[in-house]
Amino acid sequence: MRGPIAPPQVPLAASRGEVFADLVQDSVDRLERRWPQLGEVDFLVLEVPRLEGAGDAWADEAVPLGGIIPAREGRRARVVVYRRPVEIRTKGREERATLVHEVVVEQVAELLGLTPETVDPRYGED
Repeated sequence: MRGPIAPPQVPLAASRGEVFADLVQDSVDRLERRWPQLGEVDFLVLEVPRLEGAGDAWADEAVPLGGIIPAREGRRARVVVYRRPVEIRTKGREERATLVHEVVVEQVAELLGLTPETVDPRYGED
């Protein structure tokens, strides 16, 4: 019998990118309970950060895991999480979920001008 092992709506069929985006959304959902203003912020997942110039290169420890794009000219503020750098630094789903949450908390803290511990009192405990 030929055909897919599982229908598309079953988690087995979720791509790595979709699973990662779900981790980011889980983290955002946790934070929105405490910070409802995050409903006005867009959260994005990009594969990798862009280099500024053609001759630029990343040192391994200098590759950002996330970033923010402040609101301007009718655009909402954005928090970006870079999937590939996070995946490279983690081994399993739990470790990845923890790192994703830390990155989201750090970027939200920067956007709001707060400390990560203020944004999420459990920051750094996982």
